[in-house]
Amino acid sequence: MDKRLFLLDGMALAYRAYFALIRSPRMTSGGMNTSAVFGFANTILDLLKKEQPTHMAVVFDTQAPTERHLDFEAYKANRQEMPEDLSQALPYVHRLIEGFNIPILTSDGFEADDIIGTLAKKAEKEGLITYMVTPDKDFGQLVSEKIFIYKPGIRGGDVEVMGVQEILDKWGVDRVEQVIDILGLWGDSVDNIPGIPGIGEKTAKQLIKTYGSVENLIQNSSQLKGKQKENVETFAKQGLLSKQLATILLDAPVELDMGRLEVEGPDREKLEQLFAELEFRTLGKRVFGEDFTITGGQAAQAQQTDLFGNQVAAPSAGRRTGTGGKTGSADHSVASGTGTGTSTETGGGSPEVPATIRTIQDTDHTYHLADTSETRASLVRLLEKQQAFCFDTETTGTDANNCELVGLSFCIKQGEAWYVPVPPDPEEAGRILNQFKPVLENPQIEKIGQNIKFDIIVLRCCGVNVQGKLFDTMLAHYILEPDGRHSMDLLAETYLAYQPVSITELIGKKGKDQGNMRDVVIETVKDYASEDADITLQLKEVFEPMLGETGLNHLVEDIENPLIYVLADMEREGVAIDRDGLATYSTSLENDIKKLETAIYEHAGIRFNIASPRQLGDVLFEKLMLEPKPKKTKTGQYQTGEDILQRLAGKHDIVRHILDFRQLQKLKSTYVDALPLMINPRTGRVHTSFNQAVAATGRLSSNNPNLQNIPIRTEKGREVRKAFIPRDADHVLLSADYSQIELRIIAAISRDENMMQAFIDGLDIHTATAAKVYGLRPEDVTSDLRRNAKAVNFGIIYGQSAFGLAQNLGISRTEAKEIIDAYFKQYAGIKQYMTDTVEFARSKGYVETIKGRRRYLRDINSANATVRGFAERNAINAPIQGSAADMIKMAMINVQRELKAARLNTKMILQVHDELVFDVPRGEEEKVKSLVEEQMKNAMSLEVPILVESGTGTNWLEAH
Repeated sequence: MDKRLFLLDGMALAYRAYFALIRSPRMTSGGMNTSAVFGFANTILDLLKKEQPTHMAVVFDTQAPTERHLDFEAYKANRQEMPEDLSQALPYVHRLIEGFNIPILTSDGFEADDIIGTLAKKAEKEGLITYMVTPDKDFGQLVSEKIFIYKPGIRGGDVEVMGVQEILDKWGVDRVEQVIDILGLWGDSVDNIPGIPGIGEKTAKQLIKTYGSVENLIQNSSQLKGKQKENVETFAKQGLLSKQLATILLDAPVELDMGRLEVEGPDREKLEQLFAELEFRTLGKRVFGEDFTITGGQAAQAQQTDLFGNQVAAPSAGRRTGTGGKTGSADHSVASGTGTGTSTETGGGSPEVPATIRTIQDTDHTYHLADTSETRASLVRLLEKQQAFCFDTETTGTDANNCELVGLSFCIKQGEAWYVPVPPDPEEAGRILNQFKPVLENPQIEKIGQNIKFDIIVLRCCGVNVQGKLFDTMLAHYILEPDGRHSMDLLAETYLAYQPVSITELIGKKGKDQGNMRDVVIETVKDYASEDADITLQLKEVFEPMLGETGLNHLVEDIENPLIYVLADMEREGVAIDRDGLATYSTSLENDIKKLETAIYEHAGIRFNIASPRQLGDVLFEKLMLEPKPKKTKTGQYQTGEDILQRLAGKHDIVRHILDFRQLQKLKSTYVDALPLMINPRTGRVHTSFNQAVAATGRLSSNNPNLQNIPIRTEKGREVRKAFIPRDADHVLLSADYSQIELRIIAAISRDENMMQAFIDGLDIHTATAAKVYGLRPEDVTSDLRRNAKAVNFGIIYGQSAFGLAQNLGISRTEAKEIIDAYFKQYAGIKQYMTDTVEFARSKGYVETIKGRRRYLRDINSANATVRGFAERNAINAPIQGSAADMIKMAMINVQRELKAARLNTKMILQVHDELVFDVPRGEEEKVKSLVEEQMKNAMSLEVPILVESGTGTNWLEAH
C-alpha cells in the first residue's frame, strides 16, 4: 500500500466540531459541553476507517508569538475570545488524540499552518501523498500533485478533497500560489489581515486574473480607475504586508520522522476511560462493541470484534429499546438544545456521574413474584392501602397500540417490588388484570412511572382505564433540565449512582433477530421489571423535592402530568386514513413524476438515472455546462444538492423540473406511500405518538407519522391532508387554530402599545406593521410592503439580523437595516423587551415563559460573540415559543375536560403546531366549535385578544 500522510489542523477542526453542534450541543449529565471532543473523535474514526492512512499527526499552534505578530502587531488582534466550553474541552481533545496514539506536533514561533506546510513539502520530496485535513481556505496555496486539502463533511455530509484543478477552479487562478495574492488583496477579518480597502473576494480574483500578482498590480496601478486606483496606490505597502502575512511558511523547525508518524493501534484503556468520563455511550459502542458502558464495565466472554478488530464481550448495555417503551424520550447521542449547567440557577442540579456505580448484583433488594391468585390478591390488598405506588408494564413491543402485555411490576418503597406475569391467553390475562383493575382505576391513589403514557395506553388496550394523579419521572426531569436527556438508564446512573439491568442481556441487540419478553424466563424478567419500578420510585423521591426547590412543581402538576391523560386518549383514538384516496394520489404522483422524467430527458437530450447524483451531475455540468466551475465531492462527482440546484433554477428549465421531480418523489415515498403502512392492523387507524420531553421550548412533537412535517406550503403537499378523514360518514373533522399566537404573546409580554392596540382593534397585524414602519395609511400598503413587514414581525421573534432579513427578502443589507430600525422606532416596547430579557438571562442564567417554564442558557455570558449571540436569540425566542406551547397544552387539558363534562362524543385526535383537530359526530359541530374556541381563547390570560380560527370538513385539508 502506498504511504499516505494525513496532517490534521487541530484547532481548526476543534472549532469546526464545536460550532457544528452549536444548536444542539452534546452535553454530559454534569453540564460539560463535549461537542468538540465528540466531533473530533468522529473525524479521526472516519479517517482511520475510510482512508486507512499509513502516517498521521495532529498539529496545533502554541501561545508563543510568531513572526507574523512581530511583522504586524495587530495580527489576529480582533479574534473573538475562544468559547469557554471549547477552552474547557481542549485538554480532552488532546487526551483523545493521545488515546489514538497519534502524535501531536507544535513548534513555538510557528503556526500549525506552517508546520503542516513544511511537513507536506518535505513529504512531497519523499514521494508521499499528503492530505491536509482542514476547513481552512488558506491551505489552497500548498496544493500540488501530491498534496491535497481534505475537508471533512459536517453532520454526515460529503468529504471534499481538493487538488490542483479544484483549487484553480475555486479561486479562478492559473497557479495555486496565486491564492496568496488573492488573500493579500482581499485580507482576512478573522486573522485581522487588512488587505487593500475596497477589494473583496470577487474583485481580488478578477485583479489577480488580470495582473497575476499583488506586485504586478501595484506596478500597473495606472491602468486602474477611480477609488480603486487610489486605494491600490495608497495601501500598496499594506497589500504587500498582507500577502506576506497570508503566506504559509515552509521552513518550520520540524522533521519528517516517518517512524513517529506511523499509524498505530489505539490505547484502548485510555480511550475507554475517556469515553466513559465524557459519557460517549454510542461512540463507545461503535469503537469497542456493545459491551462498552460509561461505568467502564466489561463482560467476561469475548464474542465479537470492535472497530479495530479486537474481540469484545457480548452485548450488555442499552435500555428497554426493544420491548417496553421505557427509554423515556429517546436516548439521543446529541442533546436537543444548548444544554444546562450543574446548579439550580443554571440547569436544575444534575450531579456528576459518580465514580462507583452500583448494580443489582451488589445492591440489597427484595423482588417478589406474584404469579398465583393468592399472591396477587395479597399484593392488591397492599396497594389499596397506599396513597401512591409506582408501576410499570412489560410488553412484546414498543408500539403501545399494537403489542401484548407480558407483565406488570409494582413498587411502594425503595428496594422492594413485585412482578406480576401476564400470560398470552386472553381469558387468563383478563382475569389477572381484573384483580388489579380497582387499584389502577382508583382516582384517589397517585400513579408513578417513567414515560407512564406508554403504560396507560397499553392498559387501556386491555380494558383498564388508569386514573388518579400522575407523577412521570421523565417529565419531571424534562422540566428540571429541558435540554438534557431523560432515559431511565441515564437518570439512574446520574442521580442514583445505579446501573440498571440491560435489556440486551434479556432479548439481545435491537434488530431483526431481537427477541421479546415472552422469550425470557420469568425469574429473569421478574428482576428486570421489578428493578424498573424500584428505580422509578427512587427517581421520583429525588425529583419531587428538586421541583419544589426550583419552584417548577406547578408545571408538572398543572400542565405536563395532566396532559399525559389527554395525549393517551388521543394516541389511543388515532385517526382514520383514506387508504384508497392515497392509492389514487400515489398513482397521480407517479404519472406526474413520469411526465417530469420525460421533460428532463428532452432537455438533457439523453436518458439517464435522475436519482443518480453522478449521472445528473454529468448532464448538468458537462453536457449542459450550467456552471463554469461546479463543485465536486470527494469521489470526484459533481455536487447536485438542493442548495446547488436552487441556485441554478433560473438558468435552465431542466433544473426546476429536477427540483419538482425530487419533491414529488419525496412526497410520494415519505407520506403518500408510507401512511397506509402505518395503519394499525388492530384498529384500522393511524396512531401517532406525541412527545412531551423532546423540544426544549416545551412544544409537543410527534412521530410515526411526524405531523409537524406534513407538507402545507405547496399545493401537492397540501393534498396529503386530504387523506386524514373522519371515522365515518356520520362524522366530520373540525380544525381549530390559534391565529398569529406568537405575535400576540410578544405584544402582551412586551406591553408594546402600538402592537397591542393593533390586535385590540382587530387589524391585520402585518398591514398595520407596514403602515407604521413605512409611514403610510393601511389602505396604501402594497402586498410587497406587507410581505416585508411580515418577515420582520416573525423574524424579530427569532432574533433575525439585517443580514438575515436581507437574504430572506432579497434586498440590500442597508435597506433591511432601515426597515428594522424603523420597526423598533414604532415598536419600542418590543426592543425594550429584547434588551430586558437578555439582561435577565445574563443575571439568572435562564429565561421563563409566562407560566414559569425555564430555558437555561449556559452560554449567555460567553466571551465569544458568536456563541453568546446564539444564546441571546434563544433568550428572546424561548419565552414566546414556550408560552405558546404552554397555552395550547393548557387548552388541550381544558377542552378534554369540558368535552367529557358535557358528555359529548367528539374526540380530540391531532395536535400540530398551534392547531387542534377533532373527530366530531354530525350534530355536535356548533356546540363543539363554540366549546373549543372558548377554551382555547381562555387557556391563558393575555392583555390582547386571542383569535381562534376554526372550520369543519370531510377531511383535514377541507377543515383547515
